[in-house]
Amino acid sequence: MRTTQQFSITLPNEMADAVKAKVAAGEYATESEVIRDGLRTLLARDRAVEAWLREQVVPAALALKADPARALSVDQVRERLATRRQGRTSAKKT
Repeated sequence: MRTTQQFSITLPNEMADAVKAKVAAGEYATESEVIRDGLRTLLARDRAVEAWLREQVVPAALALKADPARALSVDQVRERLATRRQGRTSAKKT
């Protein structure tokens, strides 16, 4: 039983050139390997986003729903971000 399928795809010239350049540089043996690696990376990113949503975003949303007093106002968020930004800027100067 065959474990692969053949596809015919159309890419914009810029993407096609990038695929060919990867093969020409010796990073991959074939154009198919470039595409397969790109799809593996896309699938890994999708899994990472799903895990982040499941493990961090959903629990945070549920905690906020259970205790709305934990929420920050827009002004509080801006103030915290500004403080962090200032801390990073002063840390770079030293």
